[in-house]
Amino acid sequence: MEKTIVEKIFSKAAGKEVRAGEFVFANVDLAMMHDITSPLAIEALKKIAGENAKVWDPKKVIMAFDHQAPADSVKAAEIHKMLRKFAKEQGILNYDVNYGIAHQLMVENHVKPGMLVVGADSHTCMYGALGAFATGVGSTDMGAVLALGKLWFKVPESIKFRITGKLEKYVYGKDIVLKIIGSVGADGANYRACIFDGDVVRKLPMADRLTMCNMAIEMGGKAGIVEPDKITLDYLKETGREVSEEDILKSDEGAKFEVFELDVTDMEPQVAKPHSVDNVAGISEVEGVKVDQVFIGSCTNGRYEDIKIAAEILDGERVAKNVRLIVIPASRKIYLQALKDGLIEKLVEAGAIVEFPSCGPCMGGSFGLIASNEVSVSTSNRNFVGRQGSAEGKIYLVNPAVAAATAIYGELTDPRKLK
Repeated sequence: MEKTIVEKIFSKAAGKEVRAGEFVFANVDLAMMHDITSPLAIEALKKIAGENAKVWDPKKVIMAFDHQAPADSVKAAEIHKMLRKFAKEQGILNYDVNYGIAHQLMVENHVKPGMLVVGADSHTCMYGALGAFATGVGSTDMGAVLALGKLWFKVPESIKFRITGKLEKYVYGKDIVLKIIGSVGADGANYRACIFDGDVVRKLPMADRLTMCNMAIEMGGKAGIVEPDKITLDYLKETGREVSEEDILKSDEGAKFEVFELDVTDMEPQVAKPHSVDNVAGISEVEGVKVDQVFIGSCTNGRYEDIKIAAEILDGERVAKNVRLIVIPASRKIYLQALKDGLIEKLVEAGAIVEFPSCGPCMGGSFGLIASNEVSVSTSNRNFVGRQGSAEGKIYLVNPAVAAATAIYGELTDPRKLK
């Protein structure tokens, strides 16, 4: 009987043939945790396996400091100190404060097609853009993974989002996924694997695929996946990873999916309005909203391609008076490339604040928070109440071109209208 890519990955991880809806105790290929979730995961590990417990396989555990990095308080500094000690004792890889966002580091360096990956962060689902099954878990579950290298899963059903048509200029993967989320709702894909497919997706660069898979969780998805193709393999080769044929898993012809069709022809840039990611409108419906801050970055849109889009729009322009433009590359690799290519210089000359790779204001933890009654236009993934600072602030989610155009005019602006 035909199988989906999800059923194939779980069959491989469980060591037996499994189907959607079944519960399996599956082997985990990689486990990721960051500076916010690691302390609770380590506490759970010690409760499960004892005070002197060792992780099941140090080569398969990755830690990263990104949410409060560099430390923005004495408490954060003490946590980082404890985590550095744990990583050294355990022999696990720790990306300290000078490397970047955990999710970007995972796709740049570690994840391969066919893997089963868990991370103690909900946006772990981003890694599925490489043809893996990646999902977020709680810190207690992560403690179990650290101890055992296995975890119980219910193999999810899959929903295929078939994207057709032709994208307009300044319309990207971010707009596609926002349109989908606005259509199906915040719970429209609950506990299902969101498989992005169709002629449009097959032409999208890896940066856009990562953005789309990153936001699968915003419609309740358990994972976001793009089945591997030449673009996947080229990306892996460029980032120094060899892939065997047996790792390249794809759904069988005839495998059963619920299918959602979307024709993106003539679709305008999309905007998620406060205070829900599924509160989506076209840019034409919200143009003119005054803003106080623009944030370009996060694991959703902090890639080189996003920074290049913004830098090209801002080249020779100036950020509007009384608007703060914060740009944060997702990793040191991206930051260095943007420096070498002159993108950072263009952004700074335009009036942007360029910070070192971190999550920044995305979760309201550090650096660049908004005050009461302020409006943030952000390329990140969530606009919940209080997400970027004050609970009385407002957040609009957009693509990097909309963000850059908005920074110039000080109000939500359609980049297609720029001269």
